[in-house]
Amino acid sequence: MTAQAAVAPRGVRRRIFGESGLDAILPYLLLAPTVLLVLAVLVYPLVEGARTSTGFYRFGRRLRDVGWDNYLQALHDPAFLGSVGTTLQFVAAAVVLETTLGLALALLCAREVRFIRAIRGSLILPMIVTPVVVGIVFRLIYASDVGLVATLARSVGLAPPQILGQPNAAFAGLVLLDVWEWAPLMFLILLAGIQSLPVEPFEAAKMDGAGGWRTFVDHTLPMLRPTILVAVTLRSIDALTTFDQVYVLTRGGPGTATQLISIYGYQTFFQFQQFGYAAALLIMVALVVIAAAGLAVGLMRRRP
Repeated sequence: MTAQAAVAPRGVRRRIFGESGLDAILPYLLLAPTVLLVLAVLVYPLVEGARTSTGFYRFGRRLRDVGWDNYLQALHDPAFLGSVGTTLQFVAAAVVLETTLGLALALLCAREVRFIRAIRGSLILPMIVTPVVVGIVFRLIYASDVGLVATLARSVGLAPPQILGQPNAAFAGLVLLDVWEWAPLMFLILLAGIQSLPVEPFEAAKMDGAGGWRTFVDHTLPMLRPTILVAVTLRSIDALTTFDQVYVLTRGGPGTATQLISIYGYQTFFQFQQFGYAAALLIMVALVVIAAAGLAVGLMRRRP
């Protein structure tokens, strides 16, 4: 009798909560903080940027609506098109080098040998350094008077190279900086992918007498392809919006050699105070990034 009396209230409470609809709305209540955060940091800025991109501003005040004129101006702006080309070259060079280096390091560190954990930890150290600090350090390294590169050149009797003063050298130096900082991210993602692969295909290949290269081409690379696609997509999206390192290292110079879209948008907005036009530029970039991310997700979901 006592047990029945103890069970009854729980059943009654369960029916009351079910009838009140709390069980139905509880998942939405738990998701509400995340949804509000996404709306605050993603949706609202995008909507406000789209509204700003259709206006003409003078000294921070919206004077009139111009509709799609800012977008049409961007399509005929040589400076913007040049920054798009520079950005695409930067993303392609940096992501290819980071993926290749990250995959090579992941393959080397996939085996459990002595001190491998310490080696893995040391390899990801560049990734945790603040991008602004990385830009400052590399600016000191590339300095033509007291920089590390200049000191090494003098020590072997060569003239100090003007890395930040020559367009091609400055672009290559920027790519090298990005590879040094973000190749560890590719290494970390690809190492996790390699360690999650099944061992049966590799054991079968070893029994069949397949060498290391054939095993990599026939088994490792095909099974690792989804992980590589995820890593390349994430890194490409991040590289498209690179700003800190470029601003600290070169500020888009010399000339426009390292003027990425982010730098051109910053200059247009803050220096030239063309708020509507700058918003249109960045909205176009955001739409391209969203489309690329959607395409990558669609490709990852496709089944062979």
